[in-house]
Amino acid sequence: MENHYTLIGSDGLPYESRRPGRFGGHRRTKIYGRLDCPGARYWISKGHYVKERVFFATEADAVVAGYRPCARCMRAEYEVWKSRSAGGR
Repeated sequence: MENHYTLIGSDGLPYESRRPGRFGGHRRTKIYGRLDCPGARYWISKGHYVKERVFFATEADAVVAGYRPCARCMRAEYEVWKSRSAGGR
């Protein structure tokens, strides 16, 4: 029996995949990061975050779906996002 994973595509809609996602995100805050993110792991261990957890196959899917990089586990990507966001104001 094959595993199937529900991922979020660049259109923001869920789809079934045979491969697990490479990035995790939080649906409500629209933040994505690495699956081993210390911040996400902390909140998951406390029983939070799980209901809002989403997964992406690629970083590009997360960005196009409207998510921003995590400041903790993806610091360099977050700094780029932050500088671009500040320039657009």
